[in-house]
Amino acid sequence: MAKNGRGPAMKTVYTTGEVAEICKVSQQTVIRCFDNGKLRGFRVPGSRFRRIPRESLLAFMKENGIPLDSLESGKKRVLAVDDDDAILEMLVELLERDGRFEVRVARGGYEAGMLTQQFQPEVIILDYKLPDIDGNRVCRTIRANPNFADTKIIIISGVADPDEIQELKAAGADDFLKKPFQIDELISRITQLVSV
Repeated sequence: MAKNGRGPAMKTVYTTGEVAEICKVSQQTVIRCFDNGKLRGFRVPGSRFRRIPRESLLAFMKENGIPLDSLESGKKRVLAVDDDDAILEMLVELLERDGRFEVRVARGGYEAGMLTQQFQPEVIILDYKLPDIDGNRVCRTIRANPNFADTKIIIISGVADPDEIQELKAAGADDFLKKPFQIDELISRITQLVSV
């Protein structure tokens, strides 16, 4: 399954020392930015330690023109959401073998929402029929969050009713692929949506 690397690109929360290293500034500068509200984060209860969530660090780096290279692995982050383990295993194996993608998986809509927050995927491959929340609701929830305005959503489904496809696109899906599909076709769709 997906490897759980723990380099700077994989972390979801950073120390002030790690932020200083990533941004190539002193730790005192990071602490000053944190204390005056320019860098959002939280204090560890019962201590003086400050922690900065990944999305706050990304926002800070963008606002201050700091290159995001040290946070990026160079690979496009793809979140595959399906309740069929065989499909998830196939997606992880074939997309990672391609070499241009870093893949995480979720088995339901709720888990997809949590992982979207943590992993910040550039592309979500989303099964329409999930056991807990349908693809429509997942799409609308992601689209309601401005942090994910650039996240591309490809719906995969065995059902290909043209009205349902239109409804999904209205909910925020960028593309639709009917199951069963060829992995080459999926990769082609991904590369059309995000530059790889």
